[in-house]
Amino acid sequence: MEFKYDTQLLFEGSPLTEDEINDYITEHFEGDCLLVVGDEDLMKLHFHTNKPWEILEYCATLGDIYDIVVENMVRQANDLQG
Repeated sequence: MEFKYDTQLLFEGSPLTEDEINDYITEHFEGDCLLVVGDEDLMKLHFHTNKPWEILEYCATLGDIYDIVVENMVRQANDLQG
């Protein structure tokens, strides 16, 4: 598995569009399975990466982040908890 962490979160208050956020993340962060959906009020992000803290830090610059989930997919694949 190339990217270990499944990173998901919601954020409010972004001045950027889905496409602008998608383009920035694609250009500046390593990962795959990127999905950014929402509208001017609320967006959801899903991304597989080895450095989830970088994604959290970036999204925090765009607005209020919450409902943060970071799951270790290697542990999931091995049927381990946590």
